[in-house]
Amino acid sequence: MDKGRWQLTLAVVVLLVSTFAEASFSHHMKDFIRAVKQIEDEDPDSDPAAVLKRLRRAAGLNGAFIQYFLPDAETGGSELPANLSEYFSKVLHHRVLEDAKEEGVVLTPDGTTVALGPLLLGIEAGFLSKTRGRARGLYQLTLAKDLGLSLRYGSSGTNRLGPDGCWDSLTSPKVFTLSDEPTLLTTAQVNGGMDGMILGREVSANSNLLKLSSLLNDYYSHQLDSKGMDGAPRLISRRRRENFKTLLLPPLLVRQVVKSVELQERLAGHPMMEVKTKKQLMAVVKEGLKKFVHMYMDCPPIISRCMWGAAPYIGTPTMLSLPLSYLYIHHTHTPSQPCLTFEQCSADMRSMQRFHQEDRGWDDIGYSFVAGDDGNIYEGRGWLWQGAHTSGHNSKGYGVSFIGDYTTRLPSQNSMRLVRDQLASCAVGGGRLVSSYILQGHRDAVSTSCPGDAFYAEIKGWEHYGK
Repeated sequence: MDKGRWQLTLAVVVLLVSTFAEASFSHHMKDFIRAVKQIEDEDPDSDPAAVLKRLRRAAGLNGAFIQYFLPDAETGGSELPANLSEYFSKVLHHRVLEDAKEEGVVLTPDGTTVALGPLLLGIEAGFLSKTRGRARGLYQLTLAKDLGLSLRYGSSGTNRLGPDGCWDSLTSPKVFTLSDEPTLLTTAQVNGGMDGMILGREVSANSNLLKLSSLLNDYYSHQLDSKGMDGAPRLISRRRRENFKTLLLPPLLVRQVVKSVELQERLAGHPMMEVKTKKQLMAVVKEGLKKFVHMYMDCPPIISRCMWGAAPYIGTPTMLSLPLSYLYIHHTHTPSQPCLTFEQCSADMRSMQRFHQEDRGWDDIGYSFVAGDDGNIYEGRGWLWQGAHTSGHNSKGYGVSFIGDYTTRLPSQNSMRLVRDQLASCAVGGGRLVSSYILQGHRDAVSTSCPGDAFYAEIKGWEHYGK
């Protein structure tokens, strides 16, 4: 074989290897875990901290701020195979492009999107902890740095956090597009920061974990049994917000954000922050954190229409005249069983929407929101558009339905807390509902029977909630 032909063959082989890597590993957490396991299998004696360091080097996550807390990733450890190195570089390097494409994020089995950078930095800090239950730099590496940048330099008080977005595919996701104007701290970054803090704290208290892939798999891919979230373990991604809420009080987060900003100034060679400037920064952070707490600690995780695969609205929706005073509670009757996974709940949402549009002749799914038994709230017509859920009352309140037939039994405790405590709090905090909640059991828009007496007795206690 002549030299030119040999070089051409080699180039084709390299191209095929690169293409195979891209085709083999999508931007789904399951594929990312599979790629991590491949590294672990090739070097079985490597501990989790060493694996994390190699991933950090492949992604170029080694700036001065990170090195202040973590060892230099450029020293020690062998290079990753070229195909894996290219994949990790792409899937770990976070940035938002001009066309609102967000890179460095993955779709998780629970239906949320997570930035991998802050997640892995938090876990690495936890593994390197020298004090049980405490990890140096955990807050700054996961959330405080980005939160400080967002609150300090965000364009306005109403546009400093979020948004979420939509994937091009839920089975083999590659491209994630934000649903609104990008900010300095997206929802995926917040999710990654929360998870990094939760898991970093966990491994700092329990350093006997042998494999990073096992930790990630147990956290993100736990299968619920018939008890749903009521029987789920504590350390799973579906409990992200409740775990984060118990882990971090807002005053502590304020201090960590300010410390992060001061460290960035110092590392950039700037003089020590003056007392007056620090007080001003503290005031900005305190005010900004009110919205952060409302969005990511008070509110439940809400799966958007694009994520569950909603069909378009038929016609022109009617905008609600806010604020509203009522929240009407329903159950679906059909589907009769609670859904336990993001995939099943999404399928149930699509089924209900088809029934409402094709059989009932409505413009869209009738409910404002729907509660699954997988730990998520699903967006129906949402906060702004009038639903078709409670005849004669659609313009007066939101309609929220539990997936399942609850004629003779109650929804799970977790699902009811999700609606009663979180969705209600989210509505009140957002200024969408005023006065009191009068939560009533009404005939379901799809059902032929009303919720049972036990269900009504349970939710009747919510009257006056949020006064």
